[in-house]
Amino acid sequence: MNTLDIETLRQSFPALALQDRGQARIYLDNPAGTQVPQMVIDAIVDVLVSKNANLGGHFATTKAADGAVHDAHVALADFYNAASPDEIVFGQNMTSLTLHFSRCLGRKLKAGDEIILSRMDHDANVAPWLLLAQDKGLVVKWLDFDPGTYEFADDALTKVLSDKTRILAMGMASNCTGTVHDVASFCKQAKAVGALVYLDGVQYAPHLPLDVQTLGADVVVSSAYKWFGPHQGILWARKDLLAETFAYKVRAVPDSDLGHKFETGTQSHEGMAGSAAAVDYIASLGTGANRRAKLLTGWHKIIAHEHALTLQLLEGLKGFKGLTIRGIASANAIQRRVPTVSFTVEGVVPDKIAMHLAAQNIFVWSGHNYALEPIKRMGLDDKGGVLRVGLAHYNTAAEVHGLLANLHSALK
Repeated sequence: MNTLDIETLRQSFPALALQDRGQARIYLDNPAGTQVPQMVIDAIVDVLVSKNANLGGHFATTKAADGAVHDAHVALADFYNAASPDEIVFGQNMTSLTLHFSRCLGRKLKAGDEIILSRMDHDANVAPWLLLAQDKGLVVKWLDFDPGTYEFADDALTKVLSDKTRILAMGMASNCTGTVHDVASFCKQAKAVGALVYLDGVQYAPHLPLDVQTLGADVVVSSAYKWFGPHQGILWARKDLLAETFAYKVRAVPDSDLGHKFETGTQSHEGMAGSAAAVDYIASLGTGANRRAKLLTGWHKIIAHEHALTLQLLEGLKGFKGLTIRGIASANAIQRRVPTVSFTVEGVVPDKIAMHLAAQNIFVWSGHNYALEPIKRMGLDDKGGVLRVGLAHYNTAAEVHGLLANLHSALK
């Protein structure tokens, strides 16, 4: 079977059955965080009940905790298609990991070195580097996008790349416009001048398979709570990069402990187990001889379902007078976006629309959504930002129809 069994799938998410005042909840707030299946909840509870101890001891709970942490690194290695579990670093979230790891990488940078940031990015992959640049005297250059097409031109990077470029930090998909970027091409260009590439995969990972073997990047980071897991961040980096990079850590942790030397203090073992369970959930949607193969076939089904919903949403939005879709809207280019759809309506503050929809138990986001650079680039920073609708694979055509119908009511 090459399609998702949506009704059965939805039954595995307890939150999808909740109602308020007799109204079902319609979760279209997914870019900021998805709901979780029961198997993720069970994995978290299991750690808190039977594996609740610190690591490295000789008694039953500590050994069980060691096993859970190891299994989580293995699962996330499959998720990223990493060469080894040693390349996986857990942290509180993508933002915290980036703030930490940027400082570690910054130890090798000196005044006058150049870093390139993206005008399309969430601030979690912008602000940490700006702070580092302030402290180290680095030169910041910007990878700019076309606000008419919502994409980067083919020569966008070559315009700012130089032999002084040390780091390119950019996203794989925008949490504002939904655009999927050709990061493999940008990685190749950056590598040609010896630059390190740091990719934000947060918006990409819930919708498309990550494969660090083909990207050509040095670091990729995402957050499990964006792909059906708990509030947990996971960073992948090349093994040799982890080995050679200075780590801000306590003295008891050996430098040889690779990924673990960047996992400061006692981690959330329950969060790790929940993240591993989220990987297994995606794998459960597919088929194959091993977990990676199941993940790929599971994502194939997710992509097909989400494309259909996105097309339904985009076509419905095109019928509203004065409404501008702030992202790729062509059906022929659906593969170049994730189902995160932002729009504005002439003369209407996005927050007012969000409040009207919330009253109907339809959950969406409004404002800048931490995408400060793209909102400013589109000239919307003083207009209330955008109204953002984020689809996930557990959403239905009926929910999209309900959104569009209530949007008609809101705009009256």
